[in-house]
Amino acid sequence: MIAPKSDRAFLAGLRRVAAGDPDLKDALARHGRPPIRRVDPGYAALLRILIGQQVSTQSAAAIWRKTTEALGPAPTAESVLALGEEDLRRFGFSGQKIRYSRDLARAIAEGRLELDRVHRSPDDEAMAALTAMKGIGPWTAQIYLLFALGRPDIFPAADLALAIAYQRIKGSKARPDPKRLAQLAEAWSPWRGAVAHLLWHVYKQPL
Repeated sequence: MIAPKSDRAFLAGLRRVAAGDPDLKDALARHGRPPIRRVDPGYAALLRILIGQQVSTQSAAAIWRKTTEALGPAPTAESVLALGEEDLRRFGFSGQKIRYSRDLARAIAEGRLELDRVHRSPDDEAMAALTAMKGIGPWTAQIYLLFALGRPDIFPAADLALAIAYQRIKGSKARPDPKRLAQLAEAWSPWRGAVAHLLWHVYKQPL
């Protein structure tokens, strides 16, 4: 596995980027250091991200709570496959999320998706392996690489909160779309992931 960057490295990288961007520097001074989010890599992390797609934070938390109450704090591919579709539906899974979570579990259980290999791969290869799975788009794969693998240059440009926070700190009239935000974020490489944490932190602050 490629060693994840430590919280200390993320924050040092963020300060380095902010030193060259007055708006980021101001946001960091005003709101303080952002918390660096970490989750253990594996099927459970991917499952939780899948659950969170296109639902509210509260709904995702409720589904995850019911899932872990039944399967323990870190559900495995095998434990999910052992359940029937009706079990997952009772937890709050939609029909689509049942298919995606079980397809992903089968791919891992059958060795078609080797997470250990994903964890050892460069960012672009890891992204390609994950997004080859149904239900895992670029945002899901990027969130996994950032939170579970600690990859410092990952920036989920399609995340609405990041766009809103960018607009807020820059004082822009228009909110950048994902393509434009990705272009703008290139200036923060190789610490785009660290800046993403600051933007999420800004988004959560009261106006």
